[in-house]
Amino acid sequence: MATRTGAWAAVAAAAVVAVLSAALSLYGSPLDAVLKRAFSLHNAHSVKGMEDALQLVRNIVPPLTAKKHKGQDGRVGVVGGCREYTGAPYFAAISALKVGADLSHVFCTQEAAPVIKAYSPELIVHPVLDSPDAVHDVGKWLPRLHALVVGPGLGRDDVLLSNVKDILEASKARGIPIVIDADGLWLIAQQPALIQGYQKAVLTPNHVEFSRLSEAVLGDPLDGQDRRGAVLRLSQALGNVTVVQKGERDVISDGKQVLECSQEGSGRRCGGQGDLLSGSLGVLVHWALQAGPERTDGFSPLLVAAFGACTLTRQCSHQAFQKHGRSTTTTDMIAEVGPAFSRLFET
Repeated sequence: MATRTGAWAAVAAAAVVAVLSAALSLYGSPLDAVLKRAFSLHNAHSVKGMEDALQLVRNIVPPLTAKKHKGQDGRVGVVGGCREYTGAPYFAAISALKVGADLSHVFCTQEAAPVIKAYSPELIVHPVLDSPDAVHDVGKWLPRLHALVVGPGLGRDDVLLSNVKDILEASKARGIPIVIDADGLWLIAQQPALIQGYQKAVLTPNHVEFSRLSEAVLGDPLDGQDRRGAVLRLSQALGNVTVVQKGERDVISDGKQVLECSQEGSGRRCGGQGDLLSGSLGVLVHWALQAGPERTDGFSPLLVAAFGACTLTRQCSHQAFQKHGRSTTTTDMIAEVGPAFSRLFET
């Protein structure tokens, strides 16, 4: 009996080796790469390349028609903006409008409000973020908003962070989609429970912010050798909150699936590009949730929205750099939102 068992084990082992050898021959890649490709996505769904993923984004873009009324295609709120940082909330809010939101609100401190108002007459600016009644002042607008972007230009003042914590809780209670960036991520790293399990949230950390979140949530530093696995694990640990790790390639996961954005951008790394991404993502999240999973081939709508925002930001950077080279700034990139959107999603 022992001999027969050993023989069966040998046969089984040989079969496994044969299967793996066939896989290596088919894909022409190291074994670990084959396994990552096989298991990084839900078994039921597959995105074969950038074009497939772009088509999913195109599926969620609402058509322009004279039959709609103002506000129907998106009312986005940006929570952030203090004396030191007025550009970031402006970049996020104006990007939301440029992508296609109908109305864009900024909830900032009293000192920041006149400056942000002066940047653009298109934005609705509320100087309430440092008010003792900030939660009430922002809360009365929440029923009118389709998405909230939290963090651009927020800073780390204790009063502001405390107010934002309460605003997050009020937004979650209403089921409002939330995009969290910049110092909003710093707050989450201090108190991960604020966002734990809230699957209508998207976090957009850069390398440093991701490392801080990973330490806070997982107790481990960033694994630079396996970015896909690191993003997947962080999302899972947060209760399948969608995470976008920005970098040379943007890696996106909802804890179940992983997408990677390799759209060509540029080598320019001026401040403000993340604000363009977070503002555009606020709009795309609303559109994706409206469209539903039937329009995203079973993929999470937030995953598809995040891929769209990453691709758009990179295309804006690429187009602006072609014109301005080393002198490119985020203002130049925002001027490219319309042409870039058309090129990617309307052709």
